[in-house]
Formats: sequence, C-alpha cells, structure tokens
Amino acid sequence: MAKDKNFVLPIEEIEHKLRYEPFKVRGSVVGARFDNDFTKRATLQFEDGTRFKVKWKRAAKNGDAPNNSPRYEIAAYEFQKLFLDPENYCVPPTIGRSMPLEEYRQREKDVKPTFAKTSSVFFVLQYWLKDITSINVYDKKRFKTDLTYAKHLGNTNIFTYLIKHLDSNTGNFLVSIYGSNMRVFSVDNGLAFGTLKSNRGTYWKDLRLKRLPHETIERLRRLKTEDIKKTLGVVAQFEIKEGLLVPAEPGENLDKGKGVRQKGNVIQFGLTEREIRGVLVRLENLLKRVDSGKIKTF
Repeated sequence: MAKDKNFVLPIEEIEHKLRYEPFKVRGSVVGARFDNDFTKRATLQFEDGTRFKVKWKRAAKNGDAPNNSPRYEIAAYEFQKLFLDPENYCVPPTIGRSMPLEEYRQREKDVKPTFAKTSSVFFVLQYWLKDITSINVYDKKRFKTDLTYAKHLGNTNIFTYLIKHLDSNTGNFLVSIYGSNMRVFSVDNGLAFGTLKSNRGTYWKDLRLKRLPHETIERLRRLKTEDIKKTLGVVAQFEIKEGLLVPAEPGENLDKGKGVRQKGNVIQFGLTEREIRGVLVRLENLLKRVDSGKIKTF
C-alpha cells in the first residue's frame, strides 16, 4: 500500500473515502488562497474518525466552464494511473462528488443545482497534501545528484507535457519537504488538455528536462491506444435517481464530441475525442524524442 509523510493514509484509502464514504465538515469551508476565493479548503471527518483537509471546488452550471472544468481535474488524476504506481503519483486523489441541494445550502445559501431537473450540487474534492512547499520545485542542482527527486520531477514533467498543462502559477506545483523522498506534485490541472488559451503561465506544458525516468518511458511505450481512450473518454458517471445525482460505474461513451454528456438519467464527464487525440499525439512525440536521443533516460 502506498503511504508516505505527505499523506495521512495510503492513497487508495484516501480515494475510497473521498469517492464513497459519508463525511462531516469540521469547522468552516474557507477560501483556499484568500477569503472570497471560489476554490475552498475544508476539513472532512469520516465515520471511522479519520480527518484530513481537502480542496473543494463547486462546478459551474451544467458542469463545465473555463477555469472550472471538473472533467479536466478528474481526468488528470485518472490518467496518471496508466503509467505511474501510487507511490509515484504526481496528482493527489481527486474525485467528483454530489450533495443534496438543501444540505449544500447550509454552506452556500444561494447555490443552485448543477444540472436542470436535479436537486444536487456537483463539486470536486482533492486531498490537501501535508508537508509540502512551492519553493524551489525545480532544483537544478538536486536534479543532477538526487535520483529519487529526479525521478519524481521527471514523472511530473512527463505528466504535465502529456496533458498540456496551462497553469504554472506559484502554488500549483509543490514539492515535499522531506529530503529523503522529495515527491513533486501538480495540484491544479483545470487548465489542460490543449483546448483553451491561457495567460496563467505555461512553463510546464513543455518537456523542460533532458533526462526522464526509463521505467516510466517504457510503461508509456506499452500503453494501448484503446486503454487511453477508455480511461479518458469517461472519467466519472452519475445517474439521476429521485432528483439526486448518484455515482455510477463508467459506461459506454454517450457522445465522443462532448466533455459533459447527458442522456436520459445518465450524466457523464470525460475528454472529447479531439482532446484525447492531443494526448496521443504528444505521447508519440515524446517517444520519438527519446528514441532520437534528444531526451536521455536514467
């Protein structure tokens, strides 16, 4: 089980709690960066007594808007699973949840349902990492001498390149304070996958490193196109039951041309066919650069 000092529990357990388990909010839901920030921070307590902090962001009407795209955040988390093990994840657990409207209004009184003909609010929860800093995320000297740090930074740069990350603002990339296992994280992936223009800083959308982890590159070589399409095509699915959004297992893609789809009582979130094609093109280009010797592996 994957567990380290940046996480209070193994990642698999955190994901399960965020996805399925009832919780209570302890204290106030406050702005993540400043008082009126739309992105919030909260402490959740689960039925077994476990507590941890999360980033909490409510979806826009109909579940998608510029710089508020839950499907991108969830897709980024799910995508890394195709080529990284939990102990190497660069995105902390990121899950879509829903809450009955009246319950949500205890925290935000004027909120409206996310989707028509429902009485639920959809939002994204992301585990709030412990013991991290945004200072000196890319330490060029350490990258040359610390193989563990180099591996984590390399994995993160591979990830940000493949998703075409478009928001390199301070605070969106974090590094562990523990010198023995300096993990590197990308915690805000809402501007990604290549369909939006951004003035938020795009440093990590490119391959900045000239050496990348051999093991990760080989796992990427073995990826099947159909597995990528399946993983990214439907990243979350909900059913409308008695007016409430209820999580369901991802099914067949209802419309490959849309990111948020609704058919009858089913609502899906995922990447469009065009967005997935961009990932495949970038993956092909990455492997070509490695094979040509322009990028080395270690």
